[in-house]
Amino acid sequence: MLTLQDEFSTVVARFAPLLSSRVWIYARVLLIGTILARGQRTVTAALRVMGLSDEARFVNYHRVLQRAVWSSRAVSQELLRLLVQTFVPSGTILMGGDETIERRRGDQIKAKGIYRDPVRSSHSHFVKASGLRWVTLMLLVPIPFAKRVWALPFLTLLAPSERFYAGKVRTAKKLTDWMRQGLLQIRRWLPERKLVFVADSSYACLDLLWAMLRLANPIAMVVRFRMDAALFAPAPERKPGTNGRPRKRGPRVPKLTEVAADPKTIWQQHTVTSWYGERDRAIELTSDTAVWSNSGQPVVPIRWVIVRDPLGRFKTQALLCTDLTATPEQIVAWFIQRWQLEVTHREVREHLGVETQRQWSDQAIARTTPALLGLFALVTVLAHASAGRRKVVARQTAWYTKAHPTFSDALAAVRHEIWRLPAFHVSRFNRLITKLPASIFNRFADALCYAT
Repeated sequence: MLTLQDEFSTVVARFAPLLSSRVWIYARVLLIGTILARGQRTVTAALRVMGLSDEARFVNYHRVLQRAVWSSRAVSQELLRLLVQTFVPSGTILMGGDETIERRRGDQIKAKGIYRDPVRSSHSHFVKASGLRWVTLMLLVPIPFAKRVWALPFLTLLAPSERFYAGKVRTAKKLTDWMRQGLLQIRRWLPERKLVFVADSSYACLDLLWAMLRLANPIAMVVRFRMDAALFAPAPERKPGTNGRPRKRGPRVPKLTEVAADPKTIWQQHTVTSWYGERDRAIELTSDTAVWSNSGQPVVPIRWVIVRDPLGRFKTQALLCTDLTATPEQIVAWFIQRWQLEVTHREVREHLGVETQRQWSDQAIARTTPALLGLFALVTVLAHASAGRRKVVARQTAWYTKAHPTFSDALAAVRHEIWRLPAFHVSRFNRLITKLPASIFNRFADALCYAT
């Protein structure tokens, strides 16, 4: 059995109680093998890299995903606890949520559907993709060795299309319903911490915002907002002795499009230190509080923020936040970190083999993709744990330099530590063994650890 360093064993062992002792033996092999494997992340690829090509009972490893009894939700809970203890033991917890499409084909994949391809489509060009739709929730935290914020997935939910529910007793759920259930689950896992959630305009839904506001410990929502939304002033104070139902909103206030075009609007100058890859970006802000309401839907008090570029490089846009005490600068700082979710989705495809798995069982499909996304967060924790002994450095060449390490560097560092096991050390007194020069060994290690 391949052993791990003490720092890695301590982290990995936290998940052992969630599975039976018999299943954990096979799951641990798959976990290490998936980290070391290159190319497709299949069960057989993990077994090959672990030296188990001759394992006659290989079916036992497939059963970990297909038939074994264990809870993906319990694994997500433990992973979230691990991430919080490692990176944000105190203070506000910032999360992000988004959906992604796993391109898969095959008649046996029951939950697949036809969706808009977010990567290949644009505002003027629509591209369809066949596959599985996943709703992911990620922790947005600064990583010490990377010196920037990363999005670490910890909970992934399969969200089938309406076609999947045709002829079934269960009715189809909207994306906002899946996200609402995921956020409520996180609130139960972290009942005392302050949570802030950022998302795009797909989740600017009154029902979702109201569900998060009515919690005993509300979750602050920060989402992109429509400029033409109907806004109102807060309801006036009710006079004593007034009959009838209390008012929920006051008179209508100007739309944000009118506010942005009004020459009397006062704009505040602000410089963002990390604007979508740029170091410093000058923007202009204006903000106020209002009540957002539509007929027959809940009434939600919000703070809106209009962001415009004095140089005109991007279109004027609006954000909303359900925390009325948050400053406009803080709301913008929270929201711009949402871009890291897109970076993570790309990284897991390039370096962890998402969309290369080949399971056909419904149970295996529901477990494999969330496991690979969660592996992104686990590798980050392992790289952080090994940073004290082996610094995670950015890969440099004469023709390409980067200021800080990326996930490929973190994955290479973890692989290097795993390959540096006592089993690979040889005796200096054996005359039949020729010592390998350090320069050649480093070239082999670089090629092995950075391969995807």
